[in-house]
Amino acid sequence: MSKPTFLLLCACALAPLGVTAAPAPVALPQAVPAAATATPDPAQLRALHSRQAQWQALPEAERARVREAARRLAALPPDQQQTIRATFAAQDTRFREGWRLGPTLGAQFPKLEGLFGYLPIEQRDAALAALRQLSPEQLAQLTLIAQRTPPQERDKVRADFLALPAGGRDRWLHENVVR
Repeated sequence: MSKPTFLLLCACALAPLGVTAAPAPVALPQAVPAAATATPDPAQLRALHSRQAQWQALPEAERARVREAARRLAALPPDQQQTIRATFAAQDTRFREGWRLGPTLGAQFPKLEGLFGYLPIEQRDAALAALRQLSPEQLAQLTLIAQRTPPQERDKVRADFLALPAGGRDRWLHENVVR
């Protein structure tokens, strides 16, 4: 695994998902500020519930990869952990949000964002299910299609892709890559 991938997986494991696995011991202050004990507002609760739902929607293999990255991050010295977190935090918001899709799709999200970054709500579950069913080769083909598709054609290309049965994706991907 390359160092950038490891760094992003570590950040993915902790920052966007709000998930901790094998956390390092943290010294708590003696007095907890009143703001820390206040009830979260509805927007904060929605965000927390959304992150939890996204975590639970990840396939177990993806969650295991994130847990392993978190374990590796927790084993690093605190200054290295902070550097990794700061590097991730400095990334564009859309890039960071893409990592909520897990390590596999998160790594491809910048390339897929044109087609799948701004989905109508009614297409989100189907799109995520279809993307998670793709092999690495199919995902690579789809990233090429996404990058080559002009903005005015994205809705049609995405709709065509999502309308395909799983067995028809190979042919469609091959035909659209060679165009």
